[in-house]
Amino acid sequence: MAAKVARELHEGWTFTQVGGGQVMKEGEWLPVQHFPTTVHVELLGYKRIPDPFIGLHEWDVQWIGEVDWAFRTTFTASEAEVTSDKVDLVFDGLDTFAAVELNGHKILETDNQFVAHRVPVKDYVKAGENSLVLTFSSAFRKGREIEKQHGKLNLWNGDSSRLHVRKAQYNYGWDWGPVLMTVGPWKPIRLEAYTTRITDLDIRPRVNEKLGATIDVTFELSRDDHSVANVSVKDAEGKLIVGQSNLLIKSQRAEAHFKLSPGVFDLWYPVGYGKQPIYTVQLHITDKDGHLLDSKTQKFAFRRAVIVQDELEGEEGRSFLFEINNIRIFCGGSNWIPADSFLTRLTTEKYRQWLQLLVDGNQNMVRIWGGGIYEADAFYDICDELGILVWQDFMFGCGQYPAYDSFTKSVEVEAEQNVKRLRHHPSIVIFAGNNEDYQLAESSKLELDYSDEKSDFRKTNFPARYIYERLLPSVVERLCDISYHRSSPYSGFGKETTDKRYGDLHQWNVWHGSQEPWHNWDILAGRFVSEFGMQGYPNIRTVDYWLGGDQSERYPQSRTNCNHNKADGFERRIELYLMENFKHAFDIESYVYYTQIMQAETLASAYRLWRRNWKGKGKEYTAGALVWQINDCWPVTSWAIVDYFLRPKPAYFAIKRELRLYTVGMTRKEKKTYADELSAAFFTLETVLEIWGTNSTLDEKKATLEITAFDLHSAWRERSTHAVVLAPNAATELWQGALPGQPTRTKLSEVPRTIVVSARLLDADGSVLGRYANWPEPFKYIHFPAREEVGLQIDVTPSSGGGGKDARITLSAKKPIKGLILDVEGAEDASWSDQAIDLVPDDPQAVSVQGLNGRKVTARFLGDGSA
Repeated sequence: MAAKVARELHEGWTFTQVGGGQVMKEGEWLPVQHFPTTVHVELLGYKRIPDPFIGLHEWDVQWIGEVDWAFRTTFTASEAEVTSDKVDLVFDGLDTFAAVELNGHKILETDNQFVAHRVPVKDYVKAGENSLVLTFSSAFRKGREIEKQHGKLNLWNGDSSRLHVRKAQYNYGWDWGPVLMTVGPWKPIRLEAYTTRITDLDIRPRVNEKLGATIDVTFELSRDDHSVANVSVKDAEGKLIVGQSNLLIKSQRAEAHFKLSPGVFDLWYPVGYGKQPIYTVQLHITDKDGHLLDSKTQKFAFRRAVIVQDELEGEEGRSFLFEINNIRIFCGGSNWIPADSFLTRLTTEKYRQWLQLLVDGNQNMVRIWGGGIYEADAFYDICDELGILVWQDFMFGCGQYPAYDSFTKSVEVEAEQNVKRLRHHPSIVIFAGNNEDYQLAESSKLELDYSDEKSDFRKTNFPARYIYERLLPSVVERLCDISYHRSSPYSGFGKETTDKRYGDLHQWNVWHGSQEPWHNWDILAGRFVSEFGMQGYPNIRTVDYWLGGDQSERYPQSRTNCNHNKADGFERRIELYLMENFKHAFDIESYVYYTQIMQAETLASAYRLWRRNWKGKGKEYTAGALVWQINDCWPVTSWAIVDYFLRPKPAYFAIKRELRLYTVGMTRKEKKTYADELSAAFFTLETVLEIWGTNSTLDEKKATLEITAFDLHSAWRERSTHAVVLAPNAATELWQGALPGQPTRTKLSEVPRTIVVSARLLDADGSVLGRYANWPEPFKYIHFPAREEVGLQIDVTPSSGGGGKDARITLSAKKPIKGLILDVEGAEDASWSDQAIDLVPDDPQAVSVQGLNGRKVTARFLGDGSA
């Protein structure tokens, strides 16, 4: 018996528009330039279509998603391959409705982008040349046909027909993304010839409360032929940890069980809490004579992951937190959408750049949002390696999804395949059934009785409850040990999704909803805030990219700029928050600057206030904050903190500072005391400061709290120091008192002094553990000193041997400065270690820059006179 042979069929492909049309003549076949691929990518390569990311060209390519396309190739099969016991064609992913023909025989029809297909083709493949043709029907038109049959359903974002189509939902357009209906063979295709193959490999490392470990390895084969298996578990250096040889396989299935001795293995931890050791299971299947039939290698790690929902001390409700290896983790992170509208352009290196940015930003969790895709294997491999916790949604988003039989059967296959593919990753700590579907059901007043835990639900007007409460949890429980959560957001315990005391929360009452001031994040907190956000323009170079050189459109309200913001009502919302907080101008450079500072202030405030709620075991009032969102799928103004071209916005750095191991936070609030209960005109106004510190390490930290108050318009200052101890893995209240230098007021006409308060946590050697400067708000009321008065000093020290390419920049000032953003002259940008910086006198800060290349450093800050 021969070993399995597998080879990719990625050569010789051509494509055509079926019947010809807009950009191709009938019968014209063009060679593909990449494989796997999709139509837009190929047409862009041939310059047959304009770039939909530039100008208004998104609307010039809509026809692509409404016509049919075909791809074809020929491949040569050897005599040995076609005479094997089994010959299969394997399609890892076809987008989406495809008919597949091999040598003129229809062998497959597909209707789910997320499902792989294995087709036996021994009867059709031949030695020599073979023809393979894939014909793709319009997913948009197919969806409309299915919708006519089953009826329209409610949704937020996109065309309602998307709810019937198992395709990446963001292709239909979202409030941050374009309408670009991709089509084509988006994942690999291969030919496999074999006698016996491994059909399933299930590795279950289990870590108990005492952090002891076992491994259960279960596998299945394609047939029962009395094969023999050898199982080995090795560490990253290839050292054998445990193994079992000559394991007899019966009924196509076998198991191996290992109990590990202490010291033999190391635990996998999230970034910041320990190392990320990765182990490997190697499985070899041989016949009775020792000839190899098939083999498989899979990586895994040892870790104990638990979702804790306990009652809390002093507050109603329950916690919602992640405990890894008995350590309760505050999860500071981001939501992730597909990083390109054209997925085949994403590479392992591009994934690594994105995820490294996340780690460099001191984040430890990423949520893969339910309107995109189950990400590429490389994504999860890198998360395993870097120690990033993954919240994985199933691919349902913002919709009243159906649950008719053909739909649920397809969903079940999709769920089974993807749970099996992903379950071995230590980074994945939760599967969630959908994104916001219960929230939509509440908003649409669908049939939703949270006390009903027994019904089938398919006959209600919220039929997808069957998927989220019956189908998906059954698949997850049967196939893995990862926790399942019905939705994001989802409260549980019979509560609605907006209940802040239970489960996870999408807090959109800043920007959406009641449009609260960002200063109210503390009263908007939930147990685990899995979405919140604020928009900000991207780097001006990204704006200029999508403008495509059209200077007449280079102003914020232009048609092109509006097309590159997909959020409903964004003009009103952006301007609301700008006008409430800033004196701002409308030239494009100023608008970019002010929206970026607005976004940075908003998001930093959320992380700062919510980390304060992490007060130790039993008091984890907020256990996580995942910003919407880290990335974009095209060049756009959105909630992203890093734009499509991997250019971090200032908000990225503001969050990075708030997620350091040690931070210090402060609030200033007005306390109004009336002379008596009947008075309105007689009162006293006192400004009160509260200061706290956070410590993400597992050890208490002794430090010095330095509080310095500055008058923005005089030389007055006041400083005090306090010895403090930061509790481990918690926030600690450090100081409370009246704002120094601010007299008690008795009239609202008494304009308060503009006092800036700097708080620093200093280590024993005087180094800064954390700093924060608190300014009076709103900023629009501040009369900032003239630029020349603040004494901003920018000292550039080129890196040794770098030829001026990189440098260290030291920043200092004679007066407090708010919202400092650095840039370089020229079209090419540079990479910075910090942005949106607040400076105070006698506290210089250092910033590193890559790509300076000898150019002049420019600076902008609030009140600098730029506009």
